[in-house]
Amino acid sequence: MGCVLGKCCTCNRYTASSESDTAQFCDASPCGSRGKHILTGRSLECVRVPSHNYYMEYSLLTQRGYYPDSPDKGNQDSVCVSTKIRGNPNIHFFGVFDGHGQYGSECSNFVKERVVQILCKDSALSQDPVRAYNAAFFTTNDELHKSKIDDSLSGTTAITVLVVGNMLYVANVGDSRAVIAVKDGNRIIAKDMSNDQTPFRKDECERVKLAGATVMTIDQIEGHKDPGIQIWGDEESQGNDPPRLWLPNSFYPGTAFTRSVGDSTAEKIGVTAIPEISVLQLTQNHLFFLVASDGVFEFLTSQAIVDMAARYTDPRDACAAITGESYKLWLRHENRTDDITIIIVHIKGISDSDAVATAGLNGVHSRHRVIERGASERSAFAGSSEAFRSIRSDFSDASISQHHVGLMHRSTAIVVPSPSQHRPLEVEVG
Repeated sequence: MGCVLGKCCTCNRYTASSESDTAQFCDASPCGSRGKHILTGRSLECVRVPSHNYYMEYSLLTQRGYYPDSPDKGNQDSVCVSTKIRGNPNIHFFGVFDGHGQYGSECSNFVKERVVQILCKDSALSQDPVRAYNAAFFTTNDELHKSKIDDSLSGTTAITVLVVGNMLYVANVGDSRAVIAVKDGNRIIAKDMSNDQTPFRKDECERVKLAGATVMTIDQIEGHKDPGIQIWGDEESQGNDPPRLWLPNSFYPGTAFTRSVGDSTAEKIGVTAIPEISVLQLTQNHLFFLVASDGVFEFLTSQAIVDMAARYTDPRDACAAITGESYKLWLRHENRTDDITIIIVHIKGISDSDAVATAGLNGVHSRHRVIERGASERSAFAGSSEAFRSIRSDFSDASISQHHVGLMHRSTAIVVPSPSQHRPLEVEVG
């Protein structure tokens, strides 16, 4: 269904010796074929987490959207995988950045680079990942405003997962999503590790209203519906005309999200780059996680995507199948598609005995670690009993100098419907 023209960085960020260590592990590990995948054009990537004696197999795919009215529009999604952050073999980063606006591509690429660069420079990253995450997004947003990129009506969402030993730190800004697959008996259950930040959320809607935003759908702005009705149902039933944020008595910016990096005009009415951070401790019931732009979730639920991914032992097959299905559903419902980007990470060899070990990584001794700053900022993910909680923490500006991050490249791959032959993930019961 076309070529992927995504902007990605999947290199190890440090020394040649680190790269050699990764190569030796991948050669020795049960990672399958190291050859190029026929559908995605990528090799199967593999990285070890020695502190807890497990490893991760992962792949990614990014597909430019189909825009018949804008044939020259590029892919505004950016994607990044960075292993061995700060030379530490137990810290790894996975992120998807969904740009929007005239300079969305520039914004997503800028944020992708700077967030990782700042994390790489933070000497306290392993001791306090939450503070480091907050500082990285604060500084990146400030630098984007001061850069040569016009972010007045452009910006990017960001969904990122930082692996620190057996802990996942998920930072979300916007409406992309991170999901983890959990074994529950003979079933595989999808658990959202992030919560979409849109006006459909009552807490987010009230927050931006207090900051001065007018929240209305386009039909309300154009006078087709009563603007006084401030109940919009849910995203599934009203996704074709979602509530948007407007400056008072104005017809812009019209953002359908409540948090982003950039968007300096929308900042005046409450759009913020402060991430919501959730923390999850891995156990043997966690099979894989995925990080994806909202183009993947427009017509597919988290559970549907996890069900598709679970049919494949190779994450490259899963990326191709999900991207192809998302693309097909877009064209079934619309005359265009969004950009579509996904990372899938399989978790291999972790045990519950590893889950209680701290290995001196970050001082986390409790399986249910909860960090909250202020009762008004608390939230929970409905229906989830997993060991993760939402964190919306205040933070102090940190002085972080620039640090060079490795090379980036544009990757291409053919996206086709799911292959006819595949092996599903095996779920052991007992």
